This record gives sequence, structure tokens and C-alpha cells, in this order.
Amino acid sequence: MIGKILRSDCIVLDKQLQTKKDVINYMANHLYHGNYINNKEKFIADINKREKESSTNMGNLIAIPHAKSNVVNQPVMMYLRTDREITDNDGQKLRSFFMIAVPESGSDEHLKIISKLATYLMEENFLKHLLSAETPYEILSIFNNKAAESGDFSNNQNKGLIVGITGCPTGIAHTFMAKKALEEAGQELGYEVKIETHGAIGVENKLTKEDIKRAEYVIIACDKEVQLSRFIGKKVLQKKVVDAKNVSLAKNLIINAENGMAKEIKPGGKTLEDSKEMLQGSEKKGVYKHLMSGVSEMIPFVVIGGIGIAIAFMFGIFASDPTHETYNPIAGFFGQLGGDSAFKLFIPILAGFIAKSIAGRQGFAPAMIAGFMAVIGGSGFIGGMVAGFATGYIALGVMKITENLPDVLKGVNAVLICPLLIAFTSGAIMFFVVNTPASWLNEALQSWLQSMSGTNKVLLGAILAGMMASDMGGPINKTASAFGLAMFSSNIFEPSAALMVGGMVPPLAISLAMLIFKNKFTKEERKSSLPTAIMGASFITEGAIPFAAADPLRMIPANIIGSCIGGAICMSLDITLMAPHGGIFVIPFACSAPVAYIACILIGTVITALIIGVTKPTIRSENSKVELLGA
Repeated sequence: MIGKILRSDCIVLDKQLQTKKDVINYMANHLYHGNYINNKEKFIADINKREKESSTNMGNLIAIPHAKSNVVNQPVMMYLRTDREITDNDGQKLRSFFMIAVPESGSDEHLKIISKLATYLMEENFLKHLLSAETPYEILSIFNNKAAESGDFSNNQNKGLIVGITGCPTGIAHTFMAKKALEEAGQELGYEVKIETHGAIGVENKLTKEDIKRAEYVIIACDKEVQLSRFIGKKVLQKKVVDAKNVSLAKNLIINAENGMAKEIKPGGKTLEDSKEMLQGSEKKGVYKHLMSGVSEMIPFVVIGGIGIAIAFMFGIFASDPTHETYNPIAGFFGQLGGDSAFKLFIPILAGFIAKSIAGRQGFAPAMIAGFMAVIGGSGFIGGMVAGFATGYIALGVMKITENLPDVLKGVNAVLICPLLIAFTSGAIMFFVVNTPASWLNEALQSWLQSMSGTNKVLLGAILAGMMASDMGGPINKTASAFGLAMFSSNIFEPSAALMVGGMVPPLAISLAMLIFKNKFTKEERKSSLPTAIMGASFITEGAIPFAAADPLRMIPANIIGSCIGGAICMSLDITLMAPHGGIFVIPFACSAPVAYIACILIGTVITALIIGVTKPTIRSENSKVELLGA
């Protein structure tokens, strides 16, 4: 009931207002500009008329001003939280305000809403969560979770089919977490759900034409390019993949789609990026998206190359060199597979897929060539990134210039004219402009890291590991990973070790905390202890996201502290890791000191688990309530 009328655009947090009158005026103005009411002055008069009959102050810092009015366009509830407590004329202190507006023809709907809201507000934990929530989506999650817990969502309804797409540039964890969350949320809300995933191994569970035809809504929680031509005529809601990372957020997306936020796709747009209307609120960052497209395709080459080199080194430092007396054919095989093949390919792959993300297939081959020029010219990872972005945007320009060629030349444009112009231009830029300064920068960075010692080295390890743990797969995490990969391409492997510590500690620590401090987690949370541990051991930091999202003020600092300590110890011991991904599966082969490295991970894990246990409150009985004053 409440989930239908409380929307993210009607939630305002920590607003600086001085009196209840100021609050009512602000909320009415907000509803007016949102087209929920059509006459602000009349609605304020109706609210004040109800206030004069009896105060809507409910105690516990809560007020529920409400009105049944002929100026209300549609039923709505708005939530506003002030930045501090304010005192009303009757002496009551207030901070949380629920304004309910229903049309005059709405019978006694507002009374049912107030009754249900009052029931929710009797829960002490519910009140605490309202005051600690940091975003509108957290507020929606609080209400949706409470509604599901109270049985207010009827999963016996058959509302129809929802189809969706989930995907992220790396395609490892977020893709499938969002799929599961949307499936569970849809079932709880009475929908049949089918989700197509765009993961690391490609498209799975592909939507058929019949699926799309039957669908009531299409929900796209994806950070990859999606073809809109499949969904012409359907109502589509598009968000980032992290906006569906747990069931509560997924419910919000479905409810928002029901409430009119899903927009019908019109003929003509091929991708989400082509439709400005679809991108409102999506917060997609073009440069970040293109970079992650390259990095995700590059990672397998880095892993194969690093492990190949590490195995070759197990036979001896020079065992892969045919001219050395210690040569071993097995070491030679792994050395050629890793160092001579995979390692020389990953920078061209990075450049190629960055350019492909920007300009499509026309940018791919020229960027691969420019990326290989970065390898030859010594500009490394930095040069590879420049090659990818430069070639991608050059390709866009060349395609624009050549789109109006005479018909006689159009047949060879795509296979000859465009590729040559793009390759010659990007190659010239790499040879004459980029390679020399980028190689200097690369060498300076290598020298700086190699000369690091003592406190500076420890500090770098702490910073890198802390960045990995801070947003668990988000932009900060990816920035740290990109730095590690840049160093990896220059044969500096200590940062990779610190980064993997920072990525493994959060999920491992949360799993350990659930085993030690059972009374700090719900029964449902404890069921995920083993899967969370497996994700942590596999270096999938995203396994910690549901817990961090539910309690960010405690979980995120704990994750960062433990990871920083583990990363600092790792760097102080000069531990190297020649595979930037893989978790426990690569440590025996790719780590210079496996036992010491595992100890670093365990130290960080135990510290984070203990901090969680100390700071996280004990789960109260579900019957714990507080008295609600007033009516």
C-alpha cells in the first residue's frame, strides 16, 4: 500500500527548516512542482484546516500532516527529514514528516495509509533506520522490507511478466547479484520474472521475442551497451547495475516502473545512449564505461600471462631462456605462453576494446595496432589507454567525415578507407606525440615505486587495499585496480598483492563475523555466510555489498580498516603477486611468499570481523516496540 504512493522523488533528507509551518510549505511546494497537486495554496489551506482539528504530531519526532483535497492529482506520500530536531507550538520535538495527499474522491484511503504507517512506526528499529538512512533509495528499502515482512505484498497475485537485462563491464558478480535480486523482488510483488545476463562469458538466458511481447515492463540494470530496438513499444526503466544489487533496491525499481518511471521506447533509437530521455538519472560515466570495457577484456590475458611467468620462474629465474644453461622445456613453454604471448597482447587488447566501446568495430583494429605501438615504444599501460581513447574518438570523426562519400566509394569505405585513415592517424599520434613522454612517465613511475621503502611503501599498501574495500567494485575500487594493472604491465607486482588483500578481506571478514557474532545478524543473513566466504576467497569483493548497503556506517569503515592493515603488512614484506585476479586459486603459483601472504589476508579479515562484532548492534526481538504518542 505505502510502496505504491511513496516514491524516490518525494523523499527529502536533512533539509534545513526552522518550523513545522516551514516544513508544510516546503513539502506542498515540492508536491506542486512534481505535479502531484495542482493548487499549492489550496492544498496548504486544506492541510492547515486538518491541523486545526487536532495535531498530527505523533510523538517520537514524527508528524503526519495529511489532507483529502480536490486539488490532488494522484495519491502520494512524501517523506521529509529535517537536519535537526525542531520544536512545534505544542512543545513536541519533530524531525520526521510524512505528508499524505489523496484526492477528494478517494473514500477513506488516507485513513488506511495512516493506519498502516502508524503500525510500521511502532517498531523501534524501523524508526532508527528512518533517521540513519542516507539516500531516498534506503528509505524506500526500509518501507519495502517492512511491507514484505508484514505480508503486505501479496505474492499470490499474477501481475504478468517482467523481463530485464543485467550486466557490468567485468561481468563477474554484480551481473548475477542483480539478476537474483530482480527475480526474488518480482516474485514477492506478484510478477513472473525472466532476466537476461550480459556477463563475462557472454549473453545467457536470452530473452525471446515472445518474452518481450508478453512483458509488462522491461527493467535494464546494466552498465553495458544494450540494443533498444528489441523493446520498441515497451515500457523500459534503465538504471545502473548497482541499483538492483539487492532485493530491496530491486523492489524499488519494479515499484518505480509501476508508478510511471518506465518510459516507452520509440522507434529510431538503437541503444540506450541514443535516447536522452532514457538516460535521465542513470549517472553513466562515458569515460569510465569505455575504460572498464577495455579492462574487463584485458584481465584474462593478464591472469594467463602472470601465472605463466610465475610457473616458469618456479623452475628457476632463467629456466625459460633457451640460451641459458638452466633451460627447462616446461619452463620455456610457460614463459612463452605468459611473457612472450599473453603479456604482449594485453595492452593492445585494452586499447582495442576501449576504442570498440567508443566507436564500434571500426575502432577496434586500428586501436589494437596503436596499442601494440605503445608496447614497442615503451609507454605501457598509459600509452595503451591513450591509444584506445584517441583511436576511438578519431574513428568517430573519420566515420562522420566519410558518411557522405559518393556511392562508388561506399563499398570500400568500411573495409579500406575508414580503417586506413583511422590507423594512420592514431599510429602517427602514438609514434610522434604519445610514446616518448608516456614512456618517460612510465619509467619515472617505475623508478619511484622501486625506490620506495619503509613508511612510504607501507602507506601505499594501506591506501591501495583501503581503496579496494571502500566501495567494493565501484569507481574507487576500479581506480585502484587500474593503477595495479599499470604497474603490472611494468613488471612491478607488489601493488597487485596489496590490492588482492583489499579485495578479499571484506567478504571473508563478514562471513567470519557471522560465524562468531551470530546475534549481530539475522537468520537470513547468516544463511549467506558460506557463499560470501567463497566469493571472498575467489577475490570477488562484491560479495560484501549486501551487508555494506544494509549498514554502511559500520561495515564500510570496518572493511577499510582491516584491508588497510593487511595491505600495509603485505607491502612491508615485499610480497609480489604475478596474477591480479583469482584469489586463493592463484596464490600457490603466482605469489612470492604464499604463507606470509595468506597471513596478511587473515590478519585483515580477523581485524575487520572484530570491528564488526564490536560496533554492530545486537539484533533485537521482532516484538521490540516503542510507544507511539498521539493518534
